[in-house]
Amino acid sequence: MNIHELIRDLREPARTKIVLLVADGLGGLPLKPGGKTELETAARPNLDACAREGAIGLSTPVLPGITPGSGPGHLALFGYDPLEYRIGRGVLEALGINFPVGAKDVAIRGNFCTLGPDGKITDRRAGRPTTERCIEVVNKLRTIKVPGVEVFVEPVKEHRFVLVFRADGLGGQVNDTDPQMVGAVPLKAEGADPASAKTAAVANEFIAKTQEVLKNEKDANGCTLRGFATYPNIITFADLYGLKPAAIAVYPMYKGLARLVGMDILDAGQTLADQVATLKRVWNDYDFFFLHYKYTDSTGEDGNFPEKVKKIEQFDAAIPEIRALKPDVLIVTGDHSTPSKMKSHSWHPVPTLIVADTARTDDATEFSERTCLHGGLGQFQAVHLMLLAMAHAGRLGKYGA
Repeated sequence: MNIHELIRDLREPARTKIVLLVADGLGGLPLKPGGKTELETAARPNLDACAREGAIGLSTPVLPGITPGSGPGHLALFGYDPLEYRIGRGVLEALGINFPVGAKDVAIRGNFCTLGPDGKITDRRAGRPTTERCIEVVNKLRTIKVPGVEVFVEPVKEHRFVLVFRADGLGGQVNDTDPQMVGAVPLKAEGADPASAKTAAVANEFIAKTQEVLKNEKDANGCTLRGFATYPNIITFADLYGLKPAAIAVYPMYKGLARLVGMDILDAGQTLADQVATLKRVWNDYDFFFLHYKYTDSTGEDGNFPEKVKKIEQFDAAIPEIRALKPDVLIVTGDHSTPSKMKSHSWHPVPTLIVADTARTDDATEFSERTCLHGGLGQFQAVHLMLLAMAHAGRLGKYGA
């Protein structure tokens, strides 16, 4: 019996409500040894109150030492083993903008970048253009044709776009062309099998034509491609947990993750205040709520320690309104750590807290990496978080006689 079979066997109906608050990239590092992380530096009175009333610990998104992407990190939080469900980012981005990915499609996440005269990347995100600017550049890419393949290019947000190739015989086992650093040329796409080699050839031709179309652009004069993927088979959240789930996310990729597992995608507006307002409005319509907060991650990736501290404080300020709704289970965590010091995702375990009447409180008086290291939840794999949520919500029966 695997973990999903166990859940379906033990789950019980209840009227309880679960809120999963994900502060993307929440975990951090001190800039100097012995210093404080972004979370430890931030004023967080409401998260600290949650820590005192509930239980805290550290969750490992995949395995110790493995740095997760946002896809694996969130799938683990939703209770899907990221080692079993390897979902390419392209499909998630496509689903996030509600693009209908078909059986003959390979979906890809595209990033506009800035290339120097030598062809090397000088900015991996093309200066983070506005979404309006992204749409303008995408319209130019829509003129690109590749013989024998239907090509779809759709804007996402800022420097991101979705690219979909549609043809018979395409595969998704293609490497990312983003070298993950400035000062390097984009990588050549290569396929791991014959079908994927066909996709890689199409991708390389598209990239070459992109550079010709965008050669006169100041910033977005090139692109990199990531997360080549075909559509997977996956059990839905409702079928697995017997919950009616809603997603309140601003960024398309996280809408895609939620849509992949069958959550209802709600209008989240553009700000955290908008998201909380949506949560209040639909409170009586669902029993599981996934609310995603992006900016703790993007500031970490920018290496902006003070700004990440501010974004944590803004996140903390929203906690009282959410708690006022009296969720039976409130979980606060991240999908991975994004230390400003590293300017990237990292493998470090993620601070996690659970507030529920059935939570066994520990000695924690604050919510931080240091206190979570000694919290009552201990260190656990994030894929088990939904088991804890279901148990605290009174939705899991006894196992065995």
